[in-house]
Amino acid sequence: MASLTPISHSHSHSLLKRANVRPPPPPSFFSSFILKDFPYSKTLSLKLPRMLTRNVVVSATTAEKPRKRYPGEAKGFVEEMRFVAMKLHTKEQAKEGEKEVKQPEERPVQRWEPSVDGYLKFLVDSKLVYDTLEGIIDKAPFPSYAEFRDTGLERSEKLAKDLQWFKEQGCTIPEPSSPGVTYAEYLKELSEKDPQAFICHFYNIYFAHSAGGRMIGKKVAEKILDKKELEFYKWDGDLSQLLQNVRDKLNKVAESWTREEKNHCLEETEKSFKYSGDILRLILS
Repeated sequence: MASLTPISHSHSHSLLKRANVRPPPPPSFFSSFILKDFPYSKTLSLKLPRMLTRNVVVSATTAEKPRKRYPGEAKGFVEEMRFVAMKLHTKEQAKEGEKEVKQPEERPVQRWEPSVDGYLKFLVDSKLVYDTLEGIIDKAPFPSYAEFRDTGLERSEKLAKDLQWFKEQGCTIPEPSSPGVTYAEYLKELSEKDPQAFICHFYNIYFAHSAGGRMIGKKVAEKILDKKELEFYKWDGDLSQLLQNVRDKLNKVAESWTREEKNHCLEETEKSFKYSGDILRLILS
């Protein structure tokens, strides 16, 4: 049986000497590293420790490619939604707009010819949409919806006061028309099965009204209401702070979404604009 006794260093050296075998040279601490990405790499050579060379190779082969960044992503998901929404405006409506003017309501508001009857239809259908939205948020079929209760952006009660004022002026208040009914039904269905898409509509409806909606209300009031400011365009408290509070809540909710869910939310923006545009068009009817 072979002995397991270790051979001493001196003994092994003598064996090599008798066999006329030269021991291998000790490993060099340095190895050549050529910078191949440079045009003068043939003449340039750097000495790097063998250990560092190995680390460089491992890092280069295992590093992941940087993930695609979406416009506005660094500032939070609300900024992503805003970016997509701005692209769906015309140049006259927003500097970031890319949409061509095709519908009457997409023309500059200064060129609109609104009527009281048309404006009433718009307000009635808008109230139905806000009633629906606020009812969904109150019931919260998905827990995340509860984050948006009592934000201060609610418009249903304000619209009820405005319609009462019109009634006192002798106006006949119409029933909700097809654009409002269709949108309200769509929101109900969406809220039960697709929270990301629903949140897209929630954001665009409230934030669009606080921006372009206010400008429209002012211009229409100048033309047909003797500059009367309706309750629909008034908020209790600092509007900019109310909007910021909702932005924070939206960003918080979206933190738990996957990238695919976020993209799905963004893709719903075009539908939101379509449904809202159908209602806005009533002002010119």
